Formats: sequence, C-alpha cells, structure tokens
Amino acid sequence: MTARPRSLVVKATSGLDRPEAANQAFTVAAAAVAAGVEVSVWLTGEAAWFGVPGRAAELELEHAAPLPDLLDAVLAAGTLTVCTQCAARRGITADDVLPGVRIAGAAVFVEEALREGAQALVY
Repeated sequence: MTARPRSLVVKATSGLDRPEAANQAFTVAAAAVAAGVEVSVWLTGEAAWFGVPGRAAELELEHAAPLPDLLDAVLAAGTLTVCTQCAARRGITADDVLPGVRIAGAAVFVEEALREGAQALVY
C-alpha cells in the first residue's frame, strides 16, 4: 500500500505588524516546497497585503531571507491564497493580487486543512 504524500497548509496571520511571525510562516513554507512537499499558504489578517505586488518587499528583517524571495518560492511550486473576507476588508480584489494568487474563503481552507495527510500550521 502506497502512503499518500503529506501536504502542508500554512496560515499566515501577521504582516508588517509582526515581521518575525510573517517571515517565519514563509520560511517554513519555502523550506517545505524545497523538500518537495505540497504547500498551500493562506494569507489572513494583515498578511493579506503580501498577496499584492510590492508589499512583501516592505518587510525587512535582520538575519532572515527576503520575503519576496520566499514568496516567489511558494508561488513557483505551491499555492498562495488571500482570505476572501480579509481581502474585502482591505479593498483587495482579484485584479490587485500577484499573478498566481487566488482569493478564496474558509470552506476551501477547511477542505485543504482536513485533507488526508495534511498538516496545518498557523503563524
């Protein structure tokens, strides 16, 4: 019997308000992508802004990989989603987000997080 591959769902809840937590979420996600894990990153709260072009570059954190590089790694091999309600509260539309970023709601998050073999982390 073949084991089903594991997947990682990372919910990032912090933006520039908590740079270490924001960077850690993307660091873990990018490391998982590099290890060949199926990765889905959800941007909620202030992290929703990282789905908009140029916003990741605003986060600077000493001794950490640049957030735009981590975001690009996730987009290259994973899924990046902005929470529907979080986007609406910030006036972010599908036309505003980076190519490859989707806007989706809680039902899709729950589906991904509860998938067999999935591990969910919240930062």
